Amino acid sequence: MGLLGMTMPKILQARAWEESRKVAPKAKNVIFLFQFGGPSHVDMFDMKPDAPSEYRSPHGQRRTSCPDIEINERLPELARLMDEVTVIRSVHHKMKNHNSAAYYALSGHAPATDDQRLRDTIDLYPAYGSVVDHLAPSRDTALPTFVSYPHHIGDGSRTPGQFASFLGKRHDPLFIPRDPNKEDFKIPELSLPEGLTLDRLQSRRGLQQIIDQQAHLLDHAAEAQGLDDYYTKALSMLHSPKVRKAFDLSQESSALRDRYGRTTYGQGCLLARRLVEHGVKFSTVYFSRSIGGRSKTDGGWDTHGFDNTRMFPIIEDYHLPITDQTLPTLLTDLKMRGLLDETLVIWMGEFGRTPKINKNASRDHWPQCYSVLLAGGGVKRGYIYGASDKLGEHPTEDPVTPEDLAATIYQLIGIDPNAMIIDTQDRPLPISSGKPIWDVIA
Repeated sequence: MGLLGMTMPKILQARAWEESRKVAPKAKNVIFLFQFGGPSHVDMFDMKPDAPSEYRSPHGQRRTSCPDIEINERLPELARLMDEVTVIRSVHHKMKNHNSAAYYALSGHAPATDDQRLRDTIDLYPAYGSVVDHLAPSRDTALPTFVSYPHHIGDGSRTPGQFASFLGKRHDPLFIPRDPNKEDFKIPELSLPEGLTLDRLQSRRGLQQIIDQQAHLLDHAAEAQGLDDYYTKALSMLHSPKVRKAFDLSQESSALRDRYGRTTYGQGCLLARRLVEHGVKFSTVYFSRSIGGRSKTDGGWDTHGFDNTRMFPIIEDYHLPITDQTLPTLLTDLKMRGLLDETLVIWMGEFGRTPKINKNASRDHWPQCYSVLLAGGGVKRGYIYGASDKLGEHPTEDPVTPEDLAATIYQLIGIDPNAMIIDTQDRPLPISSGKPIWDVIA
Protein backbone atom coordinates (compact mmCIF):
# COMPACT_ATOMS: atom_id res chain seq x y z
CA MET A 1 0.00 0.00 0.00
CA GLY A 2 2.88 2.31 0.76
CA LEU A 3 4.36 1.67 -2.65
CA LEU A 4 0.99 2.26 -4.29
CA GLY A 5 0.53 5.51 -2.38
CA MET A 6 3.94 6.71 -3.53
CA THR A 7 3.38 5.95 -7.19
CA MET A 8 -0.30 6.61 -7.82
CA PRO A 9 -0.01 10.44 -7.88
CA LYS A 10 2.82 10.13 -10.40
CA ILE A 11 0.72 7.78 -12.53
CA LEU A 12 -2.24 10.16 -12.42
CA GLN A 13 -0.01 13.11 -13.28
CA ALA A 14 1.45 11.22 -16.20
CA ARG A 15 -2.02 10.33 -17.46
CA ALA A 16 -3.15 13.93 -17.13
CA TRP A 17 -0.14 15.08 -19.11
CA GLU A 18 -0.79 12.49 -21.80
CA GLU A 19 -4.36 13.76 -22.05
CA SER A 20 -3.13 17.32 -22.30
CA ARG A 21 -0.80 16.34 -25.13
CA LYS A 22 -3.91 15.94 -27.28
CA VAL A 23 -3.72 19.75 -27.46
CA ALA A 24 -0.54 20.03 -29.49
CA PRO A 25 1.70 22.86 -28.27
CA LYS A 26 1.86 25.66 -30.81
CA ALA A 27 4.36 28.03 -29.23
CA LYS A 28 7.91 27.52 -30.44
CA ASN A 29 9.07 30.80 -28.94
CA VAL A 30 8.14 33.14 -26.09
CA ILE A 31 8.48 36.92 -25.81
CA PHE A 32 7.99 38.02 -22.20
CA LEU A 33 7.39 41.78 -21.96
CA PHE A 34 7.76 42.48 -18.25
CA GLN A 35 6.20 45.76 -17.09
CA PHE A 36 8.14 46.41 -13.89
CA GLY A 37 6.31 48.57 -11.34
CA GLY A 38 2.77 47.31 -11.81
CA PRO A 39 0.45 48.72 -14.53
CA SER A 40 -3.03 49.84 -13.49
CA HIS A 41 -5.60 47.31 -14.67
CA VAL A 42 -8.50 49.71 -13.99
CA ASP A 43 -6.90 52.34 -16.23
CA MET A 44 -6.12 50.01 -19.12
CA PHE A 45 -7.79 46.62 -19.68
CA ASP A 46 -10.44 46.31 -16.95
CA MET A 47 -11.91 49.78 -16.69
CA LYS A 48 -14.92 50.50 -14.51
CA PRO A 49 -16.77 53.46 -16.07
CA ASP A 50 -19.74 53.11 -13.71
CA ALA A 51 -17.63 53.13 -10.52
CA PRO A 52 -17.78 56.11 -8.12
CA SER A 53 -15.55 59.07 -8.99
CA GLU A 54 -12.93 58.16 -6.38
CA TYR A 55 -12.41 54.85 -8.23
CA ARG A 56 -13.15 55.69 -11.84
CA SER A 57 -10.35 56.40 -14.30
CA PRO A 58 -10.27 59.96 -15.67
CA HIS A 59 -9.95 58.37 -19.13
CA GLY A 60 -12.82 57.07 -21.16
CA GLN A 61 -13.18 53.66 -22.78
CA ARG A 62 -12.75 52.80 -26.43
CA ARG A 63 -14.37 50.03 -28.42
CA THR A 64 -11.93 47.60 -29.99
CA SER A 65 -11.73 45.12 -32.86
CA CYS A 66 -13.16 42.58 -30.41
CA PRO A 67 -16.78 43.46 -29.52
CA ASP A 68 -16.39 42.02 -26.01
CA ILE A 69 -13.32 44.06 -25.05
CA GLU A 70 -13.11 47.77 -24.31
CA ILE A 71 -9.86 49.45 -23.25
CA ASN A 72 -8.50 52.88 -22.43
CA GLU A 73 -9.34 55.50 -25.08
CA ARG A 74 -5.67 56.46 -25.21
CA LEU A 75 -4.74 53.09 -26.73
CA PRO A 76 -6.18 53.50 -30.25
CA GLU A 77 -3.59 51.37 -32.08
CA LEU A 78 -3.87 48.52 -29.62
CA ALA A 79 -7.67 48.74 -29.86
CA ARG A 80 -7.38 47.69 -33.50
CA LEU A 81 -5.59 44.48 -32.52
CA MET A 82 -7.54 43.29 -29.47
CA ASP A 83 -9.08 40.58 -31.66
CA GLU A 84 -5.63 38.96 -31.51
CA VAL A 85 -5.35 39.06 -27.70
CA THR A 86 -6.56 37.16 -24.64
CA VAL A 87 -7.11 39.35 -21.57
CA ILE A 88 -7.05 37.58 -18.21
CA ARG A 89 -8.81 39.88 -15.73
CA SER A 90 -8.68 37.77 -12.58
CA VAL A 91 -4.99 37.29 -11.69
CA HIS A 92 -4.36 37.65 -7.97
CA HIS A 93 -1.86 36.95 -5.18
CA LYS A 94 -0.74 38.40 -1.82
CA MET A 95 2.69 39.92 -2.49
CA LYS A 96 2.56 43.72 -2.07
CA ASN A 97 6.28 44.50 -2.38
CA HIS A 98 7.93 44.87 -5.77
CA ASN A 99 10.79 42.41 -5.31
CA SER A 100 8.56 39.67 -3.90
CA ALA A 101 5.81 40.19 -6.45
CA ALA A 102 8.22 40.49 -9.39
CA TYR A 103 10.04 37.30 -8.38
CA TYR A 104 6.62 35.60 -8.26
CA ALA A 105 5.80 36.90 -11.75
CA LEU A 106 9.18 35.94 -13.26
CA SER A 107 9.33 32.42 -11.81
CA GLY A 108 5.74 31.35 -11.10
CA HIS A 109 6.61 30.60 -7.46
CA ALA A 110 5.70 32.61 -4.39
CA PRO A 111 8.48 33.56 -1.97
CA ALA A 112 8.11 32.41 1.62
CA THR A 113 7.55 35.97 2.80
CA ASP A 114 6.45 39.26 1.28
CA ASP A 115 9.65 41.22 1.83
CA GLN A 116 10.83 44.37 0.08
CA ARG A 117 14.38 43.24 0.90
CA LEU A 118 14.00 39.88 -0.84
CA ARG A 119 17.36 39.04 -2.36
CA ASP A 120 18.61 36.69 -5.02
CA THR A 121 19.64 33.42 -3.34
CA ILE A 122 20.28 29.90 -4.50
CA ASP A 123 17.18 28.72 -2.61
CA LEU A 124 14.78 30.59 -4.86
CA TYR A 125 13.40 29.35 -8.15
CA PRO A 126 14.90 30.10 -11.58
CA ALA A 127 13.46 32.25 -14.36
CA TYR A 128 11.04 30.72 -16.83
CA GLY A 129 13.62 30.94 -19.59
CA SER A 130 16.18 29.05 -17.50
CA VAL A 131 13.69 26.22 -16.96
CA VAL A 132 13.08 26.13 -20.70
CA ASP A 133 16.84 26.04 -21.32
CA HIS A 134 17.14 23.15 -18.86
CA LEU A 135 14.20 21.05 -20.07
CA ALA A 136 13.78 22.00 -23.74
CA PRO A 137 16.85 23.87 -25.01
CA SER A 138 17.26 25.11 -28.56
CA ARG A 139 18.43 22.42 -30.94
CA ASP A 140 20.84 24.84 -32.56
CA THR A 141 23.69 24.84 -30.04
CA ALA A 142 25.14 27.99 -31.56
CA LEU A 143 22.06 29.91 -30.42
CA PRO A 144 21.20 30.87 -26.85
CA THR A 145 17.90 29.41 -25.67
CA PHE A 146 17.27 32.29 -23.26
CA VAL A 147 18.12 35.97 -23.78
CA SER A 148 17.25 38.89 -21.50
CA TYR A 149 17.89 42.62 -21.75
CA PRO A 150 18.51 45.52 -21.33
CA HIS A 151 18.29 45.82 -17.53
CA HIS A 152 18.79 44.01 -14.28
CA ILE A 153 15.64 45.01 -12.43
CA GLY A 154 15.45 45.58 -8.69
CA ASP A 155 13.90 47.57 -5.89
CA GLY A 156 16.77 48.27 -3.53
CA SER A 157 18.32 44.88 -4.27
CA ARG A 158 18.25 42.85 -7.48
CA THR A 159 14.96 41.08 -7.98
CA PRO A 160 15.25 37.26 -7.89
CA GLY A 161 13.87 35.19 -10.75
CA GLN A 162 15.95 36.75 -13.52
CA PHE A 163 18.61 34.03 -13.68
CA ALA A 164 19.01 30.27 -13.35
CA SER A 165 19.46 30.05 -9.56
CA PHE A 166 20.02 26.43 -8.48
CA LEU A 167 19.86 25.11 -12.04
CA GLY A 168 23.39 26.40 -12.47
CA LYS A 169 25.09 29.06 -14.51
CA ARG A 170 24.90 27.04 -17.70
CA HIS A 171 21.19 27.94 -17.82
CA ASP A 172 21.56 31.66 -17.19
CA PRO A 173 20.25 33.91 -19.95
CA LEU A 174 22.55 35.61 -22.35
CA PHE A 175 22.08 38.97 -20.68
CA ILE A 176 22.63 42.06 -22.85
CA PRO A 177 23.16 45.17 -20.68
CA ARG A 178 23.13 47.60 -23.58
CA ASP A 179 20.61 50.02 -25.03
CA PRO A 180 19.35 48.77 -28.42
CA ASN A 181 18.27 52.32 -29.19
CA LYS A 182 21.87 53.56 -29.31
CA GLU A 183 23.31 54.15 -32.76
CA ASP A 184 26.38 52.11 -31.89
CA PHE A 185 24.38 49.21 -30.40
CA LYS A 186 26.28 45.99 -30.81
CA ILE A 187 27.14 42.95 -28.76
CA PRO A 188 30.83 43.14 -27.86
CA GLU A 189 30.43 39.86 -26.01
CA LEU A 190 29.98 38.25 -29.44
CA SER A 191 33.07 39.91 -30.93
CA LEU A 192 36.70 39.16 -30.24
CA PRO A 193 39.02 41.90 -29.02
CA GLU A 194 41.29 43.26 -31.71
CA GLY A 195 44.36 41.08 -32.23
CA LEU A 196 42.94 38.12 -30.26
CA THR A 197 42.21 35.00 -32.29
CA LEU A 198 39.64 32.44 -31.29
CA ASP A 199 42.37 29.83 -30.84
CA ARG A 200 44.26 32.06 -28.42
CA LEU A 201 41.06 32.89 -26.60
CA GLN A 202 40.07 29.26 -26.24
CA SER A 203 43.50 28.10 -25.20
CA ARG A 204 43.90 30.56 -22.39
CA ARG A 205 40.26 30.56 -21.29
CA GLY A 206 40.25 34.31 -21.72
CA LEU A 207 36.57 34.18 -22.46
CA GLN A 208 35.80 34.31 -18.75
CA GLN A 209 36.84 37.94 -18.60
CA ILE A 210 34.53 38.82 -21.49
CA ILE A 211 31.57 36.79 -20.31
CA ASP A 212 31.74 38.12 -16.76
CA GLN A 213 31.13 41.62 -18.18
CA GLN A 214 27.66 40.61 -19.37
CA ALA A 215 26.50 38.00 -16.84
CA HIS A 216 26.67 38.51 -13.09
CA LEU A 217 27.15 35.37 -11.04
CA LEU A 218 24.37 34.80 -8.53
CA ASP A 219 26.60 33.85 -5.61
CA HIS A 220 29.52 31.55 -4.76
CA ALA A 221 27.26 28.49 -4.58
CA ALA A 222 26.27 28.92 -8.21
CA GLU A 223 29.71 29.78 -9.56
CA ALA A 224 30.88 26.18 -9.50
CA GLN A 225 27.89 24.91 -11.46
CA GLY A 226 28.04 24.72 -15.21
CA LEU A 227 30.85 27.16 -15.96
CA ASP A 228 32.52 24.84 -18.47
CA ASP A 229 29.24 24.36 -20.32
CA TYR A 230 28.63 28.10 -20.17
CA TYR A 231 32.00 28.85 -21.76
CA THR A 232 31.47 26.20 -24.41
CA LYS A 233 28.14 27.76 -25.37
CA ALA A 234 29.72 31.21 -25.48
CA LEU A 235 32.50 29.99 -27.76
CA SER A 236 29.89 28.51 -30.08
CA MET A 237 28.23 31.92 -30.24
CA LEU A 238 31.53 33.57 -31.14
CA HIS A 239 31.76 31.14 -34.06
CA SER A 240 28.23 31.83 -35.23
CA PRO A 241 27.43 34.48 -37.89
CA LYS A 242 23.77 33.59 -37.26
CA VAL A 243 23.93 34.88 -33.70
CA ARG A 244 25.68 38.09 -34.66
CA LYS A 245 23.11 38.66 -37.40
CA ALA A 246 20.23 38.12 -34.98
CA PHE A 247 21.42 41.04 -32.84
CA ASP A 248 22.14 43.35 -35.77
CA LEU A 249 19.33 45.91 -35.70
CA SER A 250 20.96 47.81 -38.55
CA GLN A 251 19.45 45.16 -40.83
CA GLU A 252 16.02 46.64 -40.16
CA SER A 253 14.63 49.53 -42.20
CA SER A 254 14.48 52.99 -40.65
CA ALA A 255 10.73 53.05 -41.24
CA LEU A 256 10.16 49.87 -39.23
CA ARG A 257 12.44 51.06 -36.44
CA ASP A 258 10.45 54.27 -36.31
CA ARG A 259 7.19 52.31 -36.02
CA TYR A 260 8.51 50.45 -32.98
CA GLY A 261 9.67 53.77 -31.52
CA ARG A 262 13.16 55.10 -31.07
CA THR A 263 13.25 54.21 -27.39
CA THR A 264 15.13 51.59 -25.42
CA TYR A 265 11.96 49.57 -24.91
CA GLY A 266 10.70 50.03 -28.47
CA GLN A 267 13.94 48.84 -30.03
CA GLY A 268 14.04 46.05 -27.45
CA CYS A 269 10.69 44.79 -28.74
CA LEU A 270 12.04 44.90 -32.30
CA LEU A 271 15.09 42.96 -31.15
CA ALA A 272 12.80 40.34 -29.59
CA ARG A 273 11.15 39.81 -32.97
CA ARG A 274 14.57 39.39 -34.60
CA LEU A 275 15.56 36.84 -31.97
CA VAL A 276 12.39 34.85 -32.61
CA GLU A 277 13.08 34.99 -36.33
CA HIS A 278 16.56 33.56 -35.79
CA GLY A 279 15.46 30.77 -33.43
CA VAL A 280 15.88 32.08 -29.86
CA LYS A 281 13.21 30.30 -27.79
CA PHE A 282 12.72 32.66 -24.85
CA SER A 283 13.34 36.42 -24.74
CA THR A 284 12.60 38.60 -21.72
CA VAL A 285 12.37 42.34 -22.38
CA TYR A 286 12.29 44.52 -19.25
CA PHE A 287 10.27 47.71 -19.68
CA SER A 288 12.47 49.60 -17.24
CA ARG A 289 15.28 49.15 -14.76
CA SER A 290 13.43 50.77 -11.86
CA ILE A 291 9.93 50.47 -10.46
CA GLY A 292 9.21 54.10 -11.34
CA GLY A 293 10.69 57.49 -11.97
CA ARG A 294 10.06 61.13 -11.35
CA SER A 295 10.18 61.93 -15.02
CA LYS A 296 7.41 61.71 -17.59
CA THR A 297 9.77 60.06 -20.03
CA ASP A 298 11.28 57.09 -18.20
CA GLY A 299 10.87 54.65 -15.34
CA GLY A 300 8.46 51.84 -14.55
CA TRP A 301 4.78 51.69 -13.71
CA ASP A 302 5.00 52.44 -9.98
CA THR A 303 2.76 55.51 -10.05
CA HIS A 304 1.93 56.31 -6.42
CA GLY A 305 2.37 60.03 -6.96
CA PHE A 306 5.36 61.91 -5.57
CA ASP A 307 6.47 65.51 -5.12
CA ASN A 308 4.14 67.54 -7.33
CA THR A 309 3.80 64.80 -9.94
CA ARG A 310 0.54 62.92 -10.34
CA MET A 311 -0.06 59.49 -11.77
CA PHE A 312 -2.33 60.32 -14.65
CA PRO A 313 -0.10 62.85 -16.47
CA ILE A 314 2.75 60.30 -16.30
CA ILE A 315 0.78 57.47 -17.83
CA GLU A 316 -0.83 59.86 -20.35
CA ASP A 317 2.49 61.25 -21.53
CA TYR A 318 4.66 58.13 -21.29
CA HIS A 319 3.27 54.73 -20.29
CA LEU A 320 0.17 54.62 -22.46
CA PRO A 321 1.77 56.12 -25.60
CA ILE A 322 4.79 53.81 -25.51
CA THR A 323 2.54 50.80 -24.93
CA ASP A 324 0.24 51.84 -27.77
CA GLN A 325 3.25 52.10 -30.08
CA THR A 326 5.24 49.01 -29.17
CA LEU A 327 2.76 46.22 -28.44
CA PRO A 328 0.57 46.58 -31.55
CA THR A 329 3.64 47.07 -33.74
CA LEU A 330 5.21 43.89 -32.37
CA LEU A 331 2.03 41.85 -32.82
CA THR A 332 1.49 43.17 -36.35
CA ASP A 333 5.12 42.56 -37.31
CA LEU A 334 5.01 38.99 -36.00
CA LYS A 335 1.74 38.33 -37.80
CA MET A 336 2.91 39.73 -41.12
CA ARG A 337 5.98 37.49 -40.97
CA GLY A 338 3.93 34.40 -40.14
CA LEU A 339 5.46 34.17 -36.66
CA LEU A 340 2.59 35.12 -34.34
CA ASP A 341 0.88 31.72 -34.36
CA GLU A 342 4.07 30.09 -33.07
CA THR A 343 5.19 32.90 -30.74
CA LEU A 344 3.61 33.37 -27.32
CA VAL A 345 3.67 37.05 -26.31
CA ILE A 346 3.15 37.78 -22.61
CA TRP A 347 2.52 41.34 -21.39
CA MET A 348 2.32 41.65 -17.60
CA GLY A 349 3.61 43.32 -14.46
CA GLU A 350 3.96 42.05 -10.92
CA PHE A 351 0.57 43.40 -9.76
CA GLY A 352 -2.07 46.04 -10.51
CA ARG A 353 -2.95 49.33 -8.83
CA THR A 354 -5.50 50.16 -6.16
CA PRO A 355 -8.93 50.74 -7.68
CA LYS A 356 -9.45 53.60 -5.24
CA ILE A 357 -7.44 56.71 -6.09
CA ASN A 358 -5.21 57.88 -3.20
CA LYS A 359 -4.78 61.35 -1.74
CA ASN A 360 -1.98 62.08 -4.25
CA ALA A 361 -4.34 61.51 -7.18
CA SER A 362 -2.55 58.22 -7.85
CA ARG A 363 -2.92 54.50 -7.22
CA ASP A 364 -0.94 52.20 -4.91
CA HIS A 365 0.07 48.51 -5.09
CA TRP A 366 -2.78 46.04 -5.61
CA PRO A 367 -2.00 42.30 -6.06
CA GLN A 368 -5.55 41.27 -5.12
CA CYS A 369 -6.72 41.56 -8.75
CA TYR A 370 -5.07 42.61 -12.01
CA SER A 371 -4.90 41.89 -15.73
CA VAL A 372 -2.45 40.00 -17.95
CA LEU A 373 -2.37 39.96 -21.76
CA LEU A 374 -1.46 36.91 -23.87
CA ALA A 375 -1.27 36.74 -27.66
CA GLY A 376 -0.23 34.25 -30.33
CA GLY A 377 1.39 30.92 -29.53
CA GLY A 378 -1.82 28.89 -29.23
CA VAL A 379 -4.00 31.21 -27.13
CA LYS A 380 -7.49 32.30 -28.14
CA ARG A 381 -8.02 35.51 -30.05
CA GLY A 382 -10.30 38.28 -28.85
CA TYR A 383 -11.05 36.51 -25.60
CA ILE A 384 -11.65 37.54 -21.99
CA TYR A 385 -10.98 35.10 -19.18
CA GLY A 386 -12.10 35.80 -15.63
CA ALA A 387 -13.78 38.89 -14.24
CA SER A 388 -13.43 41.32 -11.38
CA ASP A 389 -16.08 42.96 -9.22
CA LYS A 390 -17.70 46.30 -10.03
CA LEU A 391 -14.73 48.23 -8.59
CA GLY A 392 -11.93 45.99 -9.91
CA GLU A 393 -10.87 45.02 -6.39
CA HIS A 394 -11.28 41.22 -6.41
CA PRO A 395 -11.90 38.39 -8.88
CA THR A 396 -15.50 37.28 -9.16
CA GLU A 397 -15.06 34.64 -11.88
CA ASP A 398 -12.29 32.15 -12.63
CA PRO A 399 -9.54 33.41 -10.30
CA VAL A 400 -6.00 32.87 -11.63
CA THR A 401 -2.75 32.62 -9.68
CA PRO A 402 0.79 33.18 -10.99
CA GLU A 403 1.23 29.41 -10.59
CA ASP A 404 -1.62 28.89 -13.07
CA LEU A 405 0.00 31.32 -15.49
CA ALA A 406 3.26 29.40 -15.19
CA ALA A 407 1.54 26.07 -15.90
CA THR A 408 -0.17 27.64 -18.92
CA ILE A 409 3.10 29.00 -20.31
CA TYR A 410 4.80 25.62 -19.97
CA GLN A 411 1.81 23.82 -21.48
CA LEU A 412 1.78 26.13 -24.49
CA ILE A 413 5.47 25.55 -25.24
CA GLY A 414 5.22 21.79 -24.82
CA ILE A 415 6.78 21.30 -21.39
CA ASP A 416 4.90 19.17 -18.86
CA PRO A 417 3.79 21.57 -16.09
CA ASN A 418 4.26 18.66 -13.66
CA ALA A 419 7.94 18.21 -14.60
CA MET A 420 10.53 18.26 -11.84
CA ILE A 421 13.84 20.05 -11.50
CA ILE A 422 16.54 19.25 -8.94
CA ASP A 423 17.84 21.81 -6.45
CA THR A 424 21.30 21.99 -4.87
CA GLN A 425 20.30 19.48 -2.19
CA ASP A 426 19.16 16.93 -4.79
CA ARG A 427 15.51 17.49 -3.97
CA PRO A 428 13.00 17.21 -6.85
CA LEU A 429 10.89 20.35 -7.13
CA PRO A 430 7.94 20.95 -9.48
CA ILE A 431 8.35 23.61 -12.13
CA SER A 432 4.76 24.63 -11.39
CA SER A 433 2.18 23.90 -8.73
CA GLY A 434 -0.62 25.47 -10.78
CA LYS A 435 -2.96 24.16 -13.44
CA PRO A 436 -3.04 25.24 -17.09
CA ILE A 437 -5.87 27.63 -17.91
CA TRP A 438 -7.39 25.40 -20.57
CA ASP A 439 -10.07 27.91 -21.53
CA VAL A 440 -7.50 30.37 -22.94
CA ILE A 441 -5.85 27.73 -25.13
CA ALA A 442 -7.18 27.63 -28.68
